[in-house]
Amino acid sequence: MCLLLAIGVFIVVAYVFREIVVKGQRCTSTVKLHGKTAIVTGSNTGIGKITAIDLAKRGARVILACRSKQRGEAALEEVKRESGSTQVVFMQLDLGSVKSVRSFAENFLKTESRLDLLINNAGVYMQGRTEDGLGMMFGVNHIGHFLLTNLLLDRLKACEPSRVVNLSSMAHNFGNIDFDCLNKHKALGLGTSFSEVFRIYSDSKLCNVLFNHELAKRLQGTKVTCYSLHPGAINTELARNTSSLLQLALKPLTTFFFKNPVQGAQTTLHCALQEGIEPLSGRYFSNCTVRELYPKAKDDAAAKKLWELSEKLCGLA
Repeated sequence: MCLLLAIGVFIVVAYVFREIVVKGQRCTSTVKLHGKTAIVTGSNTGIGKITAIDLAKRGARVILACRSKQRGEAALEEVKRESGSTQVVFMQLDLGSVKSVRSFAENFLKTESRLDLLINNAGVYMQGRTEDGLGMMFGVNHIGHFLLTNLLLDRLKACEPSRVVNLSSMAHNFGNIDFDCLNKHKALGLGTSFSEVFRIYSDSKLCNVLFNHELAKRLQGTKVTCYSLHPGAINTELARNTSSLLQLALKPLTTFFFKNPVQGAQTTLHCALQEGIEPLSGRYFSNCTVRELYPKAKDDAAAKKLWELSEKLCGLA
């Protein structure tokens, strides 16, 4: 009887936890986006695709910026079908290639007259090197979006008020930026064990928050605002490059305790759409609510140093 009672209590607590903590808050904005243009990177899957569908439903012209042509074109048809919009376009973008980022930006600026929302959503969780010799997670999760944002800033300013949304993660709390390693190896770390790869991923997510912090400073005096965020623990394809054994072991946890992509997209949508949050430019959000950061995530000197190093590594300096 005691065992049955304990199981019952556990089920009730787990259910309450899932309803309150896992599902989280929803974006409540009813704003329409007719005449507006948005770019969503990594929008062929997961929360990026859900974000694109929502923006398209609101009337925005949505650019699906994805690495895989095959998966991007498949997502294009799905986003059009789910949103009922024909104003959706696929444009190829490999964030692990400086050449590809520059080509994407050049093509976009030639063919599109507006940019009102830039949502830097894409990310990877894997070791390796980009075609430019950068550490994979540093190159894709940070440098690719850093370069893309800078190449498109003038268009964002021309269409202001506009916004940049940078997806990070609460994992940034576990990160640190090893500038000696970056200068010597163009990577945040070189390890390949589970703990080392997680630390490097966390480092890349700290880069996202520091980039957002410095970007807000450089945008002062304009009507372009920027926000970083933790979308929640999401049951998506981010871990597809981890071992199949680890994925199998995590399946019960991700199924019950992780958000689905619709729930996971809500904070992105809040930062992109919510009226009145412009004074919070540069801040970090979780569960559709602004959150305080640890000192290392809003370190002015580190953010400026990372910005200047990033400029050199992607050829902006």
